[in-house]
Amino acid sequence: MANHKSAQKRIRSNDTKRLRNKYQHKSARNAVRKLRSLSDKKEAAELLPSVAAMLDKLAKNNVIHKNKAANLKSGLQISINKL
Repeated sequence: MANHKSAQKRIRSNDTKRLRNKYQHKSARNAVRKLRSLSDKKEAAELLPSVAAMLDKLAKNNVIHKNKAANLKSGLQISINKL
């Protein structure tokens, strides 16, 4: 257990941030999964900007690496174009 007040506060804030990051990361993964499962091109094209924005936000906040976000967005665009 931490002995300093600031260390105790850091533990609390790290837990809060970890839970928020975990929630946002899981939400983005589910959105990507949902987008990949769509078979209608028009519906998928409408959903793509919101999913791309989620990925960009996660990359900006260092929840995921920026290259991973770019690779996911690229793969999603390719899969939509193939529909």
